Amino acid sequence: PEGVTDGSQGWSAAQPLDDHTQNHPRPQRGYPVPKRNAMPQSFAAVHLHLVFSTKHRQPLLKPTVAARIHEYLGGTLREIGCPPLIIGGMPDHVHLLLGIGRENAIADLVRTAKASSSRWIHDTFAEMASFSWQSGYGVFAVSHDRVPAVRGYIERQEEHHRTKSFQEEYLEFLRAHGIVWDERYIWD
Repeated sequence: PEGVTDGSQGWSAAQPLDDHTQNHPRPQRGYPVPKRNAMPQSFAAVHLHLVFSTKHRQPLLKPTVAARIHEYLGGTLREIGCPPLIIGGMPDHVHLLLGIGRENAIADLVRTAKASSSRWIHDTFAEMASFSWQSGYGVFAVSHDRVPAVRGYIERQEEHHRTKSFQEEYLEFLRAHGIVWDERYIWD
């Protein structure tokens, strides 16, 4: 169309917005807004691989408590509309493969999961009164066809960590997803 400068079909900065609105007058005060055809339902199939560690990567998630903590995290995520497919990890970190609800923001779901589980850990395990999660996290998109592979990866955490530390694993994830980081701020 005339006014498009990049060869694409659609609007560009060279095309005045008024050209698009002249045939669609704005509703006047007191008149109903015309209804547009709306899709009756909204759907989402978004999966995330969420990874975070204990503060300073302390190996506090012993097998005797890890399963209960994973179960609690799963319940918290289900309550907010983000059902987990699998939760696993090692004594110093967790991996969560989950679906994210249409109305959830990633930062909010992570904050809720970490804060709620930290409170529960303090209330449930007296010996873990000083427990906390690291302040940061990594979250990575997982396409539907990759869900089984990520599930398998989480199931095989012990195998992966026979030869690789959490830090090495985490940096590999960042590299694989094209994320740039500053080493001074990545660990706490």
